[in-house]
Amino acid sequence: MKTFTWSLLTVSSSILSASSFSFSPQPASKKTAADLSKIPIVICPGFGNDAIDYTNPLDQGEEYGFVNALIKRGFNPDLIQVLPLKRYEWIRVAGGLFDIPNFYTMTCTPEGLGYGWYIKRLRRTIEDLHQKSGGERCLLVGHSAGGWLARACLGDGSWNVEQINNNNANISEDNTARAVDRVRALVTLGAVHKPPEKEFEATCVTRGALKYLNSEYPGAFLSNEGISYVSVGGDAIVGKEKQQQKEVAGADDEEKIGSEQVNVVYKDRGEGSASSVAYTSYAAVSGIGELTGDGVVPLEWTLLEGSKTIVLDGVLHSINEAGTTLPTDKWYGSDAVLDRWLQPTIQYCILDEAGIKGGNKKNEQQSNIFDSIQKMLSL
Repeated sequence: MKTFTWSLLTVSSSILSASSFSFSPQPASKKTAADLSKIPIVICPGFGNDAIDYTNPLDQGEEYGFVNALIKRGFNPDLIQVLPLKRYEWIRVAGGLFDIPNFYTMTCTPEGLGYGWYIKRLRRTIEDLHQKSGGERCLLVGHSAGGWLARACLGDGSWNVEQINNNNANISEDNTARAVDRVRALVTLGAVHKPPEKEFEATCVTRGALKYLNSEYPGAFLSNEGISYVSVGGDAIVGKEKQQQKEVAGADDEEKIGSEQVNVVYKDRGEGSASSVAYTSYAAVSGIGELTGDGVVPLEWTLLEGSKTIVLDGVLHSINEAGTTLPTDKWYGSDAVLDRWLQPTIQYCILDEAGIKGGNKKNEQQSNIFDSIQKMLSL
């Protein structure tokens, strides 16, 4: 019996060692670098942003750019594409004024005159990068308005290649693919995922386009087809009206007031503080100013229903402090912040998809093995 027990323990030890090897990914720097180098990324700029904001933000140098931060983590620079976009092109959103009567009845759609140009260009960019990568599925990263516009780009999941390349092409079953054939995941950073509260709907700057999107393609709409969704939101600034600034902050928000430097700028301009600027922005987005968020978009509005959600304390909305030219290293795409959402995204969208599970799976298997051993020894 002793010989049998010793042999059994030896075998079980070998099994446990093998299971540990099978379910423990290699160090991230090696494993993910090999995987990520093959994955094409399309960055979808936010409202008012230029493509250069993600490569050379505020002319600080490319080493400070979001794209460079991705390259440092193993993505292939030849397979990273920021949607080609100049800042002045956002004036085309004003084209929605001629979308009659939809603009005035709050019934605009994402593919109408206001935003349709962005969505068409994004589809072409995805298709081009998909072909360039040899048929790999793209990872979409939508910043700010680029997040909900990327959702609109995916739409109902249909993907007519000929129509993307030629607006006059007819849709047919022969030339229609699916979005899942081109896109593996959508990650949104500080995106607005719902219109203002019902009593404030008339203030929605999308004039109904966002409401339409949530009605027709709600939440993580294509997740059942194989597209992963991750929504990331910052929790950095609590919105307060200017007259509330002298009130004593609560324990939960005493540090959510912005940097001393930016508060001096806001005070000198007569805008109060980072909290009052955030209050105005949050109210424009949601109808409610006294919320917490990334200084531009309230946190609750950034989290997409049905997606994997990631909340980042102290993270700001964009490359600059809101409404100023002061650069910040605390925004979603900065080198100092990137890993806080990229690593869980890689695990969720890429490693899990490939069958490389995390520690919980290993622990579960080891527990089952121990249970089996105990039963055998009790015989």
